[in-house]
Amino acid sequence: MSVSIQTETHTWVRLYAAMAMLHFGGTIAKLENMNKEEILQTVSRENIKFIHLMFSDLTGMAKSVTIPSAKLPDALADGVWFDGSSIEGFARIAESDMLLKLDPGTFAILPWDGELGKEARIICDIAMPDSSPFQGDPRTILKNNLKKLSDLGFTYNLGPECEFFLLKKTQNENGQSKPNYPLEPHDEGGYFDYTTDLARIVRREISEALTQMGIKVETSHHEVAIGQHEIDFEYANALKAADNVMTFKIVVKAIAERHNLHATFMPKPIFGINGSGMHVHQSLFLDGKNIFFDQSGRYYLSATAQKFIAGQLQHAKEMSLVLSPLVNSYKRLVPGYEAPVYIAWGQQNRSALIRIPRYIEGRPSAVRAELRCPDPACNPYLAFAVMAACGLDGIEKSLMPPEPVEENIYQIDQESRITRGIQTLPSSLGEAITATKSSDIIKNVLGAHTFDRIIEAKEIEWDEYRKSVSQWEVERYLGIY
Repeated sequence: MSVSIQTETHTWVRLYAAMAMLHFGGTIAKLENMNKEEILQTVSRENIKFIHLMFSDLTGMAKSVTIPSAKLPDALADGVWFDGSSIEGFARIAESDMLLKLDPGTFAILPWDGELGKEARIICDIAMPDSSPFQGDPRTILKNNLKKLSDLGFTYNLGPECEFFLLKKTQNENGQSKPNYPLEPHDEGGYFDYTTDLARIVRREISEALTQMGIKVETSHHEVAIGQHEIDFEYANALKAADNVMTFKIVVKAIAERHNLHATFMPKPIFGINGSGMHVHQSLFLDGKNIFFDQSGRYYLSATAQKFIAGQLQHAKEMSLVLSPLVNSYKRLVPGYEAPVYIAWGQQNRSALIRIPRYIEGRPSAVRAELRCPDPACNPYLAFAVMAACGLDGIEKSLMPPEPVEENIYQIDQESRITRGIQTLPSSLGEAITATKSSDIIKNVLGAHTFDRIIEAKEIEWDEYRKSVSQWEVERYLGIY
């Protein structure tokens, strides 16, 4: 197939920095499980001008290739070629031709108009020139690992909770807006505070935009830190949940931009206040029933659920590089800010790595395990893939978790933690690299190509950080030595 397209790949916040008015309140098309003919009819009926073919690079950044709607029939039938050599973690120069294969079930009309009219997006898988799946595609990696669960009859359901900051921006002499430095949170609100400032309007617009795109919002609220917010959406199977996280980040950044605010999913943007996490609620369903539930089990958890938890606890250090992928991630994972540091589990224990929310009588489908270490900078496809694989490893090996810990672990002294076998997550990106580098299970989950690319990229990142001289060092030492 040969088409004339906008060939640049880009982050979506740049694409929508100059977007026009939001158009809420219209009829929401049936967005899930649309077939190709229904998509074409919707594009024609809604007079959609352009389609953004979206995919993820290795780091979890949203990329896209844009086609005019007239080219959509060919794209749905044959895919769209693009140059993958410049995408993080994809092909080398000598093998740059790659194919975008559109997933019709991800079609969504964007809830804002572009400069030339209505637009939509479709999420894509990456294929090789012979149309075989590209094994370095994060979405394909997740699909491969979910198949191992589905072959056993399991559906892996997830409810991610993405936290983010809204920061003030200022225009420079060139008319460009950049976050103020030092960083300034937009508001002075606290946990669950009801406010009437701009952030409340931004959260509302984000929620409405997500609804327009077929994502069911459950709650939105101010988080613990000033300028920090959270919007939660309904749980879904792991693939749709990962797609939803990618969509969520695009929507948050685009709508913040409209209000001259900078939205960031950086795990720890500001010293001395809470960082942003992406807690993930997990459960396994079999034949439509939540098999994590057992009326007579501890915390109402089945043996299968406890084995799944045990697998994630056993591999927690190895997962860390994927779930907390930045140098900055480990400045969030410190005691005192409700971020997990210790490899333990319990009910209502926010200092533990895995928390079991309290059971509500009559709601067995809501029994779940909340993994608290991922942060919103992670690639959700890769994160959910390693979480699934490590949980499944616990089931297959019939692992059982250690005794739960209900005390505040931050207040348990080191000697007692050692006696009780409570280990810690890696305290730096360097430690996370070391833990992951020797992990057979993570290498098997990601595949040799992606595993090697991640280790290589993160070793470079860690080396650059390790050699850099920070402002803190200058201020602390320059006047003394």
